[in-house]
Amino acid sequence: MKTVICGVWHVHAGMYCKEAAQHSEILGVWDDDPKRLAAFAEKYSLRAFASFDELLASGADSAVVCTSSDTHRDVIVALADAGIDVFTEKVLALTSAQCDDIEKAIDRNGVRFVISYPHKYSPLIRAVKAVADSGELGKLNYFRFRNVHDGASANWLPRHFYDAAQCGGGAMIDLGAHGMYLADWFMGMPQSVASVFTRACTNPDANLKNADRLEDNAVSVLAYPDGAIALNETGFVSKGCPMTLEVAGEDGWVRSDNNTVVKRTRASGSAVEVPVGDPLPAPITQFFTGNILPGCGIKEAKNLTKLMEMAYANVINR
Repeated sequence: MKTVICGVWHVHAGMYCKEAAQHSEILGVWDDDPKRLAAFAEKYSLRAFASFDELLASGADSAVVCTSSDTHRDVIVALADAGIDVFTEKVLALTSAQCDDIEKAIDRNGVRFVISYPHKYSPLIRAVKAVADSGELGKLNYFRFRNVHDGASANWLPRHFYDAAQCGGGAMIDLGAHGMYLADWFMGMPQSVASVFTRACTNPDANLKNADRLEDNAVSVLAYPDGAIALNETGFVSKGCPMTLEVAGEDGWVRSDNNTVVKRTRASGSAVEVPVGDPLPAPITQFFTGNILPGCGIKEAKNLTKLMEMAYANVINR
């Protein structure tokens, strides 16, 4: 397989490049920012394409898309029309209409498509999912996922992650994407979404202008027709918090945090530890090995964008 790195805007571009190099020949890299492009090409000893058109004409079989989210529609459609398989960072696009255009391009050209939803293949989360799917919790009525880091408060996120036009939002559309696709996986698509977005960063070194102050502390609440609720908590201002997933139903609960999974059900009577299996390959590995597992396709990609549209359309305070 011959691969190109299409954009290095996203912070995961380097990680994906290393993985791609283990499975394919990397023909080169392109980015719309000359300084970013030059630095990345030098660091990874890659050819720097002078233009996106040069990348399209490179003879690549596949592309790793790490351009800014607002460009995904145009970039992915062009790649698909050139017959190039696509692995993309989330979110797929900023609007459902843009996602529809991408889906049509993928379908008409018959190219492979994978989006990066890595937590679906985590052993901890899959252990929770197995309990939730087993029926021993009864009717599910509650989901909560908390996933945070200190990218703003410790000032290590790149400045362009605060660009509303490029990102479509702040912490929720970026890090909060993981909680959204997991909520969809566990609970399905909700009837409505309401959000609380705040700006909590107090680090003077971050030196963010008011125009750049997208939400850095965020919660979205998803409501379902059957009365179930899902909470998706995220942010760029908290250090050291364990990633936490909790699912509850009429007959019990199951929780993952601090690298363990524990459940309590009517049948167990007390809290017991749940066995955790081995991790499954991450989406980027699935893409390059050809063993693509369910859960990171175009349908799931479109659902995430729809959830983000719902979350940002109903913000209680900002």
